[in-house]
Amino acid sequence: MDVTAPVADLHLHTTASDGVLTIETLPAAARQAGVDWVAVTDHDIVHPKLSAPVTVLDGIRIIRGIELRVDAGDLTVDLLAYGVEPTPELTAELERLQENRQQRGQRIIERVESRLGVDLDIEPRPGIGRPHIARAIADSPAPYDVDRAFAELIGDGDPCYVARSITSFERGADLLSDAAAVVSLAHPFRYPDPESALELAADLDAIEYDYPYDHWEETIPLDPVCEQYDLLRTGGSDAHNETVGRAGLDQPAFDRFRRRLAQSISVPE
Repeated sequence: MDVTAPVADLHLHTTASDGVLTIETLPAAARQAGVDWVAVTDHDIVHPKLSAPVTVLDGIRIIRGIELRVDAGDLTVDLLAYGVEPTPELTAELERLQENRQQRGQRIIERVESRLGVDLDIEPRPGIGRPHIARAIADSPAPYDVDRAFAELIGDGDPCYVARSITSFERGADLLSDAAAVVSLAHPFRYPDPESALELAADLDAIEYDYPYDHWEETIPLDPVCEQYDLLRTGGSDAHNETVGRAGLDQPAFDRFRRRLAQSISVPE
């Protein structure tokens, strides 16, 4: 992996989903990290305060993106889309997913409160995810921190876990391709079968090449995959906190990504 300091962080989350950054606090976090470009890729939602595919705010270029979880049969993966111009079809699917998220959040909260005998003081809302509930558990009188809440209560298969509805890979890839300039496979080595996940990239534009976890377990070189399918690189910190720029694209990789963006949308200097 290239260890050059990134100039762009193309994977972060805000309070629109399960992050803590806001659009207002994002520029300062980006400047502190030394990155000029960021992408807001909230889960299953296009940030409502970003009015264009690329917005300049306090000197920072903010790409309007999204992270969408999809069902690829034996594998569940995440897709990142950049320069999003929502179509009616994508908007309808995101509304369906947000309604399901809210219903699922309510069920998880009820299960946790019943099991622990506590009031979590959290209401389900659009964008709610398990990190919100884990933080509420950690703030409650129950003897759990966030990691233990995931490990013992709300993680996959745990007593308070509730599955959510997700889009099929084929439909998700089509919806995002129609609405965005670039669609990328997120964090390929996060999945239990990275090789199968990477095969899905044949139908996409890019692979997330640099991110701040899982790399020590890599067994498949990504450069040949990118060459085989003519894929761009994306990269980012996957920040759910205020720390931006822990991973991302160096200048040459970002220049290639930016040129692809400019083929579909207006990209500021």
